[in-house]
Amino acid sequence: MKIIRINYNLFVLCLLAGLLLTCNNPFAPGTADENERGSLLLTSQRNPDEVLQNFQYAYTFKDSLVYSELFDSTFTFISTNFNVSPPEPIVWGRDQELRTVGRMFRFFNTLDLTFNSVIDRDTLEFSAGDNLPLRIEDNITFTLTLDGGSTIPTLLGEVIFVYVRRENRWLISRWEDKQI
Repeated sequence: MKIIRINYNLFVLCLLAGLLLTCNNPFAPGTADENERGSLLLTSQRNPDEVLQNFQYAYTFKDSLVYSELFDSTFTFISTNFNVSPPEPIVWGRDQELRTVGRMFRFFNTLDLTFNSVIDRDTLEFSAGDNLPLRIEDNITFTLTLDGGSTIPTLLGEVIFVYVRRENRWLISRWEDKQI
């Protein structure tokens, strides 16, 4: 009887171990090919495309910590307020950007951001030592849907992002709204 009980316990233990080793955690982040552009995984921002991937991740998951890691300390946001006559420029720095987007993340239930295409990419400055790009400018089209478009229509727009390379990491130093 004792041998049967030991065998039964051993069988149950092996069965549980097998199940634990083969189970997938539905809450664990997925893995993806490093070259897969559409995946929503965090990157180390080794190039401007990875900055855009983290930007999209931050909007999708309303992650203000990830969002704060996108911007250089010299960051400037530039837009135009067309709700007044004559239109007035809107200019603010990194701190105001983080406060504004933090409020937006809290207000809306869902944010769906898609970068449609990089229309134009220019290298603005190269480093003297290794001749690698120091500043790159992207002209990008995007689609932003807030709360499924139920209250505010989907926004289609165009922006210019200027990225700077700080050591091996790229950050956004300037964001200019061209058209919304």
